[in-house]
Amino acid sequence: MPEISRFLGVVIVMYYNDHAPPHFHARYGPFEITVGIADGVVAGRFPRRAQALVLEWYALHQADLLANWNLARDHRPLRRIDPLE
Repeated sequence: MPEISRFLGVVIVMYYNDHAPPHFHARYGPFEITVGIADGVVAGRFPRRAQALVLEWYALHQADLLANWNLARDHRPLRRIDPLE
């Protein structure tokens, strides 16, 4: 599972053979969510504060996430994305 970012205990990953629509996974301890890249729709359970941080990060990096999704479809190395500071 390629890690593309890590910040404040949150790990952001994207899988090479994942299903459409384009999305990424966020893990925080035992919690995991998926976030749609096009619409920001969240599936799964996350602590409220951690989810807010993920969505703030997503809003800053939506274009980078879509570029990584396209790289993953072509089985090419994914690019690291700056963490939330």
